[in-house]
Amino acid sequence: MVKVRQDAWSHEDDLLLAETVLRHIREGSTQLNAFEEVGDKLNRTSAACGFRWNAEVRMKYDSAIDLAKRQRKEKKRAIAKQAQKTRNPIISLPPTSTYEEYSETEEQSTLIIEETAPAISMDMVIQFLHEVKKDYYASNQSKVSLESAHKENMLLKEEINKLEKKLSETETQLSTIQEDYQAFIQIMDRARKMTVLDDQGTMKAPTFRMDKNGNLQQLAQGSN
Repeated sequence: MVKVRQDAWSHEDDLLLAETVLRHIREGSTQLNAFEEVGDKLNRTSAACGFRWNAEVRMKYDSAIDLAKRQRKEKKRAIAKQAQKTRNPIISLPPTSTYEEYSETEEQSTLIIEETAPAISMDMVIQFLHEVKKDYYASNQSKVSLESAHKENMLLKEEINKLEKKLSETETQLSTIQEDYQAFIQIMDRARKMTVLDDQGTMKAPTFRMDKNGNLQQLAQGSN
């Protein structure tokens, strides 16, 4: 399965990388083994882990690296002494100064080989550039999405302002119409009252006459 990670290194990832590399140094293992172990845990390539270690993390752990190397040296000395005692328990060991000088020379040779080995390979650089490219594209896409959301937000604000302006104008028109309607109702009411009064003023009182039987009979209007 191809390991592909597009996310950036977190503080926890860097801490795991540093702890693993320091442990491998103390145990006499290689940094490549440490990179492969971290890569399996973080689903990253060993090249990406190696590039991260040499480019960003290693400079923060100089003292810890020196301590891990000293511990590795002491561990090798203890193992060598134990092995020498097991092989030849009667014969005394060479003078301490000579043995330590030889052991230190051997350790320095190992460190020189390890230090002079290329810390960053071409594959590591290519892998790192691929990850940077993916991060760059992801960042650009996020930037475009943010700009698009910002433009859409501005357009929505403008539309809201237009609708609020139209609402205010409509409310003003409605208020004017209501005032005109009330005035019209008042005018109609006054006209109705005036018409009723005029009708009452022009009405004549009814006239009656006595018929031959002695009953009152109302005469029609306009007759004598």
